[in-house]
Amino acid sequence: MRVRVLGKSPAWQDVDGACSGYLVEEGDYRLLLECGNGVFGKLRAHIDYVDLDACVISHCHADHTLDLVPYSYALVFAPRQQPVPVPPWPGTDDPARPELHLPPGGEKVMRTVMTAWGMPELVERAFRSSEYDPEAVLTLGPLEIRFRAVPHFVPAYAVEVRSTVTGGRFVYGSDCAPNEDLVDFAQHADLFFVEATLPRPERSGPRGHLTAGEAGEAAARAAVKRAVLVHISDEEDASVALERARETAGDVPVEMAAAESIYDL
Repeated sequence: MRVRVLGKSPAWQDVDGACSGYLVEEGDYRLLLECGNGVFGKLRAHIDYVDLDACVISHCHADHTLDLVPYSYALVFAPRQQPVPVPPWPGTDDPARPELHLPPGGEKVMRTVMTAWGMPELVERAFRSSEYDPEAVLTLGPLEIRFRAVPHFVPAYAVEVRSTVTGGRFVYGSDCAPNEDLVDFAQHADLFFVEATLPRPERSGPRGHLTAGEAGEAAARAAVKRAVLVHISDEEDASVALERARETAGDVPVEMAAAESIYDL
């Protein structure tokens, strides 16, 4: 299984970067985990967008979903997707419609967002859209997907992707405050993408994100084999964030995600 970072920014994009988006490949199967701002263009640099098999969304904040909008426009209106010839495309009666797996309530959120464009059902026209059951195992080709609720400002789910070919486990922590469920869920993962959004904890109100030190601590307590910091701005000093994470990560190797980073497991 291969995991490629398409974007690792928080709610605002890095220079020439993208928000959350990770391409997972096992053999010929292609899964997009998150589709935040800028991710669609990054995806097109690596695969033909009509060849994506499925997309899974952890929660419905814009920096994890917003590029479902241009992706949907492409799937519905691109010349190659039309039932009649649009040169150089011959026309098709079977346009591509990747699977889209949204969290509970996600279809209503996407319809609400698309209402602003005057096309409330565009995402459902473009994708084979459904809402996953967080308590169930979602089987997508050679991949098994599991979920665990984590505390955030909206309902959010950490995601485990396990290869049925190799048994490799990739755990993505989504966005969350420090919590025991994430530590339990990520136990002994081969690869752990953990957010490190904050230089310091939120000063007031409910918590919704981790600091780099908290990310490292979660990785250590979960005894993962490899941890990667994500959802962090290029405006932060990467060396400082890494140092803070490594101070709390014990023997767990920690690195900083970068666009186009590739992880094989």
